[in-house]
Amino acid sequence: MLAVACAWIFCSAAVGVAQDSSATADRAAPVKVMSFNIRYGAANDGENRWAKRSYLVAETITLFGPDLLGGQEVLKFQAQFLKQLLPEFGFHGVGREDGTEKGEFVPLLYRKSRFDLVDAGHFWLSETPEVAGSKSWDSSLPRMASWVKLSDKQDAGKQLVFINTHFDHRGKQARLESAKLIRERADQFVADGLPVIIAGDFNTTEDLTPYEALTGAGADGADGFVDSYRAAHPVRQSDEASSSRWTGHRDGSRIDWVLHSPDFVTLQSSINYTNEEGRYPSDHYPVQAVLRLNR
Repeated sequence: MLAVACAWIFCSAAVGVAQDSSATADRAAPVKVMSFNIRYGAANDGENRWAKRSYLVAETITLFGPDLLGGQEVLKFQAQFLKQLLPEFGFHGVGREDGTEKGEFVPLLYRKSRFDLVDAGHFWLSETPEVAGSKSWDSSLPRMASWVKLSDKQDAGKQLVFINTHFDHRGKQARLESAKLIRERADQFVADGLPVIIAGDFNTTEDLTPYEALTGAGADGADGFVDSYRAAHPVRQSDEASSSRWTGHRDGSRIDWVLHSPDFVTLQSSINYTNEEGRYPSDHYPVQAVLRLNR
């Protein structure tokens, strides 16, 4: 039996928000956002291998019903699976090794009934961000970000930008420089009048410098990006881990975040503990938020 183990207050609130799904003259429609590291499908994970949990990944996504989904550790065959099982979503992503199909994708999925694609792109987390497969600093692997500019059908075509990424798991300097680069690109969109949402596995916690680079004030005084989970839960707790290594434990800190520009307000945010009799869809928990664009 599938256990949906997010906090009951969040589940109830999410249902209520979903019922209020259209914009009004003075209030934008809520946007449901999920960031989900689905774990490399080629990993030798035994009883937790992809074939044993792929359906649970799709079901976890479907149960929350995001309008926007940022995935990490998605290989080509997993991307094909998601596109097949979730046809209601548009898909944008490429492999980090060559800019086409090789290596990890950090894809963005957007609900086609809600959004039209206006523009899209990718950049690598390096000193040469337009060079596919590039890496810099102390990064152990090429890392990248993908982004889409979307037009909201439920809000008179108002546009927003959604960015998704996965920081290096080893390089401390690389994580900081990656955060600075993401912030620079995101601030450019904000300067153009576009609201921005950033999702990802950042492989770092909120007490370290990459988080500050993203959420602190910019060098030009620009407002920092808002951590949706911390906005919803202002007091930090000891059981906020977003990665469990399959164990189901919750002790620790979040490394997966949904951030947003101050144009949005966080209505709800949670860590999703969905499992099936102790089998989890990934070694990461999805993190999710319901946001509303301020008028």
